[in-house]
Amino acid sequence: MKSLRALVRTMRPGQWVKNLFVFAPAVFAKEHTAGHPEVLMQAALGMLVFILLSGSVYVMNDVLDVDKDRLHPVKKNRPIASGEMSIQTALAGGLFSMALAFSIGYFLGGAFNLAATGYLALNVAYSTTLKRYAYLDVLSIATGFLLRILAGSVAIGLAGDEISVYLVGCTFLVALFLGLGKRRHELALLGDASGARRPALRQYRLHHIDVALIVVGVLTIAAYAFYTVAPQTHSYFGNRRLVATIPFVVAGIGRFLFLLRRKDEARSPTDEMVRDLPFLINISAWALVVAWAVYG
Repeated sequence: MKSLRALVRTMRPGQWVKNLFVFAPAVFAKEHTAGHPEVLMQAALGMLVFILLSGSVYVMNDVLDVDKDRLHPVKKNRPIASGEMSIQTALAGGLFSMALAFSIGYFLGGAFNLAATGYLALNVAYSTTLKRYAYLDVLSIATGFLLRILAGSVAIGLAGDEISVYLVGCTFLVALFLGLGKRRHELALLGDASGARRPALRQYRLHHIDVALIVVGVLTIAAYAFYTVAPQTHSYFGNRRLVATIPFVVAGIGRFLFLLRRKDEARSPTDEMVRDLPFLINISAWALVVAWAVYG
Protein backbone atom coordinates (compact mmCIF):
# COMPACT_ATOMS: atom_id res chain seq x y z
CA MET A 1 0.00 0.00 0.00
CA LYS A 2 2.91 2.33 0.73
CA SER A 3 4.31 1.73 -2.77
CA LEU A 4 0.85 2.22 -4.30
CA ARG A 5 0.41 5.56 -2.54
CA ALA A 6 3.89 6.61 -3.68
CA LEU A 7 3.06 5.59 -7.27
CA VAL A 8 -0.18 7.60 -7.24
CA ARG A 9 1.70 10.65 -5.94
CA THR A 10 4.25 10.20 -8.72
CA MET A 11 1.41 10.16 -11.25
CA ARG A 12 0.49 13.70 -10.07
CA PRO A 13 -3.20 13.58 -9.04
CA GLY A 14 -3.16 17.37 -8.85
CA GLN A 15 -2.48 17.47 -12.59
CA TRP A 16 -5.27 15.09 -13.57
CA VAL A 17 -7.59 18.07 -13.90
CA LYS A 18 -5.79 18.85 -17.20
CA ASN A 19 -7.44 15.77 -18.69
CA LEU A 20 -10.83 17.43 -18.38
CA PHE A 21 -9.95 18.72 -21.83
CA VAL A 22 -10.72 15.20 -23.09
CA PHE A 23 -14.23 15.59 -21.69
CA ALA A 24 -14.73 19.14 -22.98
CA PRO A 25 -16.02 18.20 -26.47
CA ALA A 26 -18.86 16.22 -24.87
CA VAL A 27 -19.91 19.33 -22.93
CA PHE A 28 -19.96 21.63 -25.93
CA ALA A 29 -21.30 19.12 -28.49
CA LYS A 30 -24.86 19.66 -27.26
CA GLU A 31 -26.70 18.28 -30.27
CA HIS A 32 -24.47 15.22 -30.41
CA THR A 33 -24.82 14.26 -26.75
CA ALA A 34 -28.46 15.24 -26.15
CA GLY A 35 -30.48 12.15 -25.36
CA HIS A 36 -27.42 9.89 -25.54
CA PRO A 37 -26.02 9.46 -22.02
CA GLU A 38 -23.71 6.68 -23.25
CA VAL A 39 -21.71 9.36 -25.06
CA LEU A 40 -20.87 10.93 -21.70
CA MET A 41 -19.61 7.54 -20.51
CA GLN A 42 -17.40 7.32 -23.59
CA ALA A 43 -16.00 10.76 -22.82
CA ALA A 44 -15.37 9.76 -19.20
CA LEU A 45 -13.53 6.61 -20.31
CA GLY A 46 -11.45 8.71 -22.70
CA MET A 47 -10.53 11.02 -19.84
CA LEU A 48 -9.54 8.01 -17.71
CA VAL A 49 -7.27 6.75 -20.50
CA PHE A 50 -5.44 10.07 -20.61
CA ILE A 51 -5.16 10.19 -16.82
CA LEU A 52 -3.45 6.80 -16.93
CA LEU A 53 -1.25 7.75 -19.89
CA SER A 54 -0.22 11.11 -18.46
CA GLY A 55 0.47 9.40 -15.13
CA SER A 56 2.77 6.90 -16.80
CA VAL A 57 4.54 9.79 -18.55
CA TYR A 58 5.08 11.54 -15.20
CA VAL A 59 6.60 8.32 -13.85
CA MET A 60 8.95 8.14 -16.84
CA ASN A 61 9.93 11.80 -16.40
CA ASP A 62 10.72 11.31 -12.72
CA VAL A 63 12.85 8.27 -13.51
CA LEU A 64 14.79 10.14 -16.20
CA ASP A 65 15.16 13.32 -14.10
CA VAL A 66 15.81 11.71 -10.72
CA ASP A 67 19.31 13.22 -10.32
CA LYS A 68 18.18 16.71 -11.35
CA ASP A 69 15.07 16.54 -9.17
CA ARG A 70 17.28 15.95 -6.13
CA LEU A 71 18.76 19.42 -6.71
CA HIS A 72 15.33 21.12 -6.85
CA PRO A 73 13.94 22.72 -3.64
CA VAL A 74 10.50 21.13 -4.11
CA LYS A 75 10.96 18.21 -6.50
CA LYS A 76 13.57 16.59 -4.25
CA ASN A 77 10.62 15.45 -2.09
CA ARG A 78 9.03 13.40 -4.88
CA PRO A 79 8.85 9.65 -4.13
CA ILE A 80 11.55 8.56 -6.59
CA ALA A 81 13.95 11.45 -5.93
CA SER A 82 13.60 11.05 -2.15
CA GLY A 83 14.10 7.28 -2.28
CA GLU A 84 10.62 6.53 -0.97
CA MET A 85 9.95 4.40 -4.06
CA SER A 86 12.51 2.45 -6.08
CA ILE A 87 13.01 3.05 -9.78
CA GLN A 88 12.07 -0.58 -10.51
CA THR A 89 8.74 -0.25 -8.70
CA ALA A 90 8.00 3.04 -10.45
CA LEU A 91 8.71 1.58 -13.89
CA ALA A 92 6.52 -1.45 -13.21
CA GLY A 93 3.66 0.80 -12.09
CA GLY A 94 4.07 3.09 -15.09
CA LEU A 95 4.02 0.19 -17.56
CA PHE A 96 0.92 -1.27 -15.91
CA SER A 97 -0.82 2.11 -16.10
CA MET A 98 0.06 2.38 -19.80
CA ALA A 99 -1.20 -1.13 -20.57
CA LEU A 100 -4.46 -0.48 -18.71
CA ALA A 101 -4.93 2.78 -20.63
CA PHE A 102 -4.70 1.13 -24.04
CA SER A 103 -6.89 -1.75 -22.90
CA ILE A 104 -9.66 0.74 -22.11
CA GLY A 105 -8.92 2.78 -25.24
CA TYR A 106 -9.50 -0.28 -27.41
CA PHE A 107 -13.25 0.12 -26.84
CA LEU A 108 -13.20 3.78 -27.97
CA GLY A 109 -12.16 3.12 -31.56
CA GLY A 110 -9.14 3.36 -33.81
CA ALA A 111 -9.17 7.15 -34.18
CA PHE A 112 -9.12 7.60 -30.41
CA ASN A 113 -6.24 5.16 -30.02
CA LEU A 114 -4.35 6.95 -32.77
CA ALA A 115 -4.66 10.24 -30.86
CA ALA A 116 -3.70 8.52 -27.60
CA THR A 117 -0.68 6.89 -29.23
CA GLY A 118 0.32 10.24 -30.71
CA TYR A 119 0.06 11.80 -27.26
CA LEU A 120 2.28 9.11 -25.75
CA ALA A 121 4.83 9.34 -28.60
CA LEU A 122 4.93 13.13 -28.28
CA ASN A 123 5.60 12.87 -24.55
CA VAL A 124 8.36 10.30 -25.06
CA ALA A 125 9.94 12.65 -27.63
CA TYR A 126 9.52 15.53 -25.19
CA SER A 127 11.12 13.66 -22.30
CA THR A 128 14.09 12.49 -24.33
CA THR A 129 14.72 15.38 -26.77
CA LEU A 130 12.23 18.22 -27.18
CA LYS A 131 12.42 19.48 -23.59
CA ARG A 132 16.01 20.58 -24.21
CA TYR A 133 14.99 23.33 -26.65
CA ALA A 134 13.42 26.64 -25.64
CA TYR A 135 9.89 27.29 -26.92
CA LEU A 136 9.87 23.94 -28.71
CA ASP A 137 9.32 22.42 -25.27
CA VAL A 138 6.22 24.50 -24.50
CA LEU A 139 4.89 24.03 -28.04
CA SER A 140 5.12 20.28 -27.44
CA ILE A 141 3.14 20.63 -24.20
CA ALA A 142 0.47 22.69 -25.98
CA THR A 143 0.27 20.06 -28.73
CA GLY A 144 -0.38 17.46 -26.04
CA PHE A 145 -3.48 19.40 -24.97
CA LEU A 146 -4.50 19.64 -28.62
CA LEU A 147 -4.38 15.86 -28.85
CA ARG A 148 -6.53 15.62 -25.71
CA ILE A 149 -9.25 17.68 -27.38
CA LEU A 150 -9.07 15.67 -30.61
CA ALA A 151 -9.15 12.39 -28.68
CA GLY A 152 -12.19 13.54 -26.71
CA SER A 153 -13.91 14.55 -29.94
CA VAL A 154 -13.45 11.22 -31.69
CA ALA A 155 -14.24 9.30 -28.48
CA ILE A 156 -17.82 10.60 -28.67
CA GLY A 157 -18.05 10.00 -32.42
CA LEU A 158 -17.66 13.52 -33.81
CA ALA A 159 -16.76 13.69 -37.49
CA GLY A 160 -13.90 15.89 -38.65
CA ASP A 161 -16.18 18.72 -39.79
CA GLU A 162 -18.02 18.65 -36.44
CA ILE A 163 -14.91 19.39 -34.37
CA SER A 164 -14.85 23.06 -33.37
CA VAL A 165 -11.83 24.91 -34.76
CA TYR A 166 -12.36 27.54 -32.06
CA LEU A 167 -12.28 24.95 -29.28
CA VAL A 168 -9.08 23.43 -30.69
CA GLY A 169 -7.45 26.85 -31.07
CA CYS A 170 -8.39 28.02 -27.57
CA THR A 171 -7.06 24.80 -26.10
CA PHE A 172 -3.71 25.16 -27.84
CA LEU A 173 -3.33 28.80 -26.81
CA VAL A 174 -4.26 28.35 -23.15
CA ALA A 175 -1.89 25.36 -22.89
CA LEU A 176 0.90 27.41 -24.48
CA PHE A 177 0.15 30.21 -22.00
CA LEU A 178 0.39 27.87 -19.02
CA GLY A 179 3.57 26.28 -20.36
CA LEU A 180 5.26 29.66 -20.76
CA GLY A 181 4.19 30.58 -17.24
CA LYS A 182 5.76 27.44 -15.84
CA ARG A 183 9.05 28.17 -17.61
CA ARG A 184 9.07 31.73 -16.31
CA HIS A 185 8.53 30.50 -12.77
CA GLU A 186 11.40 28.01 -13.03
CA LEU A 187 13.75 30.60 -14.49
CA ALA A 188 12.92 33.15 -11.80
CA LEU A 189 13.07 30.58 -8.98
CA LEU A 190 16.31 28.83 -9.88
CA GLY A 191 18.25 31.76 -11.32
CA ASP A 192 21.77 30.81 -12.41
CA ALA A 193 21.13 27.18 -11.44
CA SER A 194 18.18 26.89 -13.82
CA GLY A 195 20.29 25.50 -16.66
CA ALA A 196 21.43 22.59 -14.51
CA ARG A 197 17.83 21.71 -13.71
CA ARG A 198 16.42 22.17 -17.22
CA PRO A 199 18.81 22.77 -20.17
CA ALA A 200 16.17 24.66 -22.20
CA LEU A 201 16.11 27.38 -19.52
CA ARG A 202 19.59 28.49 -20.61
CA GLN A 203 17.98 29.67 -23.85
CA TYR A 204 15.09 31.56 -22.24
CA ARG A 205 15.13 35.20 -21.11
CA LEU A 206 12.65 36.55 -18.56
CA HIS A 207 11.67 39.61 -20.58
CA HIS A 208 11.13 37.49 -23.70
CA ILE A 209 8.83 35.15 -21.77
CA ASP A 210 6.95 38.12 -20.29
CA VAL A 211 6.26 39.48 -23.77
CA ALA A 212 5.22 36.03 -25.01
CA LEU A 213 2.88 35.61 -22.03
CA ILE A 214 1.12 38.89 -22.77
CA VAL A 215 0.78 38.09 -26.49
CA VAL A 216 -0.48 34.54 -25.95
CA GLY A 217 -2.78 35.64 -23.10
CA VAL A 218 -4.41 38.28 -25.31
CA LEU A 219 -4.71 35.81 -28.20
CA THR A 220 -6.35 33.28 -25.87
CA ILE A 221 -8.95 35.76 -24.70
CA ALA A 222 -9.54 36.96 -28.27
CA ALA A 223 -9.95 33.43 -29.64
CA TYR A 224 -12.44 32.56 -26.90
CA ALA A 225 -14.34 35.80 -27.42
CA PHE A 226 -14.57 35.16 -31.17
CA TYR A 227 -15.92 31.69 -30.41
CA THR A 228 -18.68 33.06 -28.18
CA VAL A 229 -19.81 35.70 -30.71
CA ALA A 230 -19.41 33.62 -33.87
CA PRO A 231 -22.66 33.16 -35.86
CA GLN A 232 -22.03 29.40 -35.94
CA THR A 233 -21.95 29.33 -32.13
CA HIS A 234 -25.20 31.29 -31.84
CA SER A 235 -26.84 29.04 -34.40
CA TYR A 236 -25.63 25.82 -32.76
CA PHE A 237 -26.71 26.70 -29.22
CA GLY A 238 -29.71 28.80 -30.21
CA ASN A 239 -28.73 31.72 -27.95
CA ARG A 240 -26.01 34.29 -27.25
CA ARG A 241 -25.56 33.50 -23.56
CA LEU A 242 -22.04 32.09 -23.94
CA VAL A 243 -20.77 35.68 -24.23
CA ALA A 244 -21.37 35.98 -20.48
CA THR A 245 -18.47 33.59 -19.85
CA ILE A 246 -15.81 35.92 -21.31
CA PRO A 247 -15.16 37.81 -18.01
CA PHE A 248 -14.30 34.53 -16.27
CA VAL A 249 -11.69 33.73 -18.92
CA VAL A 250 -10.17 37.20 -18.51
CA ALA A 251 -10.16 36.76 -14.71
CA GLY A 252 -8.54 33.32 -15.01
CA ILE A 253 -5.73 34.66 -17.20
CA GLY A 254 -5.19 37.55 -14.81
CA ARG A 255 -5.20 35.35 -11.70
CA PHE A 256 -2.62 33.02 -13.22
CA LEU A 257 -0.34 35.98 -13.97
CA PHE A 258 -0.77 37.11 -10.36
CA LEU A 259 0.20 33.68 -9.03
CA LEU A 260 3.14 33.65 -11.40
CA ARG A 261 4.52 36.88 -9.93
CA ARG A 262 4.46 35.69 -6.32
CA LYS A 263 8.04 35.52 -5.14
CA ASP A 264 7.34 33.53 -1.98
CA GLU A 265 6.00 30.42 -3.72
CA ALA A 266 8.34 27.58 -4.75
CA ARG A 267 5.57 25.47 -6.29
CA SER A 268 4.90 25.62 -10.01
CA PRO A 269 2.08 28.07 -10.91
CA THR A 270 0.21 25.21 -12.58
CA ASP A 271 0.37 23.34 -9.27
CA GLU A 272 -0.52 26.44 -7.29
CA MET A 273 -3.60 27.32 -9.36
CA VAL A 274 -5.36 24.05 -8.50
CA ARG A 275 -4.89 24.96 -4.81
CA ASP A 276 -5.75 28.64 -5.16
CA LEU A 277 -9.27 29.37 -3.86
CA PRO A 278 -9.99 32.47 -6.02
CA PHE A 279 -8.87 30.58 -9.13
CA LEU A 280 -11.01 27.56 -8.25
CA ILE A 281 -14.03 29.76 -7.54
CA ASN A 282 -13.58 31.53 -10.86
CA ILE A 283 -13.28 28.35 -12.91
CA SER A 284 -16.26 26.82 -11.07
CA ALA A 285 -18.33 29.90 -11.84
CA TRP A 286 -17.23 29.70 -15.49
CA ALA A 287 -18.34 26.06 -15.64
CA LEU A 288 -21.73 26.89 -14.15
CA VAL A 289 -22.33 29.76 -16.58
CA VAL A 290 -21.26 27.54 -19.49
CA ALA A 291 -23.75 24.90 -18.35
CA TRP A 292 -26.48 27.56 -18.21
CA ALA A 293 -25.51 28.97 -21.62
CA VAL A 294 -25.36 25.59 -23.35
CA TYR A 295 -28.14 23.66 -21.59
CA GLY A 296 -30.18 26.22 -19.68
